[in-house]
Amino acid sequence: MSAVSEKLAAAREDLESRDGVLIAFSGGVDSSVVAALAHDALGDDAIACTAKSETLPAAELDDATRVAEEIGIRHEIVEFSELSSDEFIQNDDMRCYHCRSMRLGAMYDRARELGIDVVCDGTNASDVGEGHRPGLRAVEELDAYSPLLEHNIEKSEVREIAREYDLSVADKPSMACLSSRIPTGLEVTEERLSRVEKAERLLRTWGFEQFRVRDHDGLARIEVGEAELETALDPDFVRTARDHIEDCGFDHVTLDLHGYETGSVSPETEEPAEEETEDVVSNVFDADYPSVD
Repeated sequence: MSAVSEKLAAAREDLESRDGVLIAFSGGVDSSVVAALAHDALGDDAIACTAKSETLPAAELDDATRVAEEIGIRHEIVEFSELSSDEFIQNDDMRCYHCRSMRLGAMYDRARELGIDVVCDGTNASDVGEGHRPGLRAVEELDAYSPLLEHNIEKSEVREIAREYDLSVADKPSMACLSSRIPTGLEVTEERLSRVEKAERLLRTWGFEQFRVRDHDGLARIEVGEAELETALDPDFVRTARDHIEDCGFDHVTLDLHGYETGSVSPETEEPAEEETEDVVSNVFDADYPSVD
């Protein structure tokens, strides 16, 4: 038995000892593996739960619903608003702590309604020690159970397990929530979150895979992965991006020549949620560029 198989078996056995669990479920690879493991171990006594809020792109919620159906696990949706918290809105270096505290709090509320004592999350062994990660403090304080971390399952092993379960999200890249696109110290508002979501939806539709749109108080700074930078520099794309991303509500649109960089507007690193992927055209310039509408 391989080391990964041993960890997988131990995590499944651990979950089997629980009366029931509710999984904080984003539809990304980490939480999807926890959901698959829990469903495998507990059947109907495992429930996936997604928190809907202003920082969750609509595409992410759709993707979470799809992946839950793929796993076969019951899927609950709870709603809350980060924008109800002044501490979150002020967007200091503890923003992710406030967000994760509220998100997990909503999970515990739903778990209590369902008579479940244990809330699981997708923290894995690679997440610990990765720099500024205040969200992990919220996980510890609220005593959420992290089976991947508990059994020392690292990110690469999470993806390996996802492939064993034949999960469609096995190679899905990580994504921080929309508020991570707003530089630390600049208030998080619904307007800023909305225009970032619209702009990133366009980039995804146009075929880009690794990207961010950072909102510098009305200036959109587009970051794309190194492999896609040449595509982003094409004059036709530049004109299209300028026109349609300005239509999302930005005053100016720029392209960052340094390319995509995780946490480039945060203290050291941004808290990962997990990112959706969509079908990508083989050549982005063979496609028509739809407007934000």
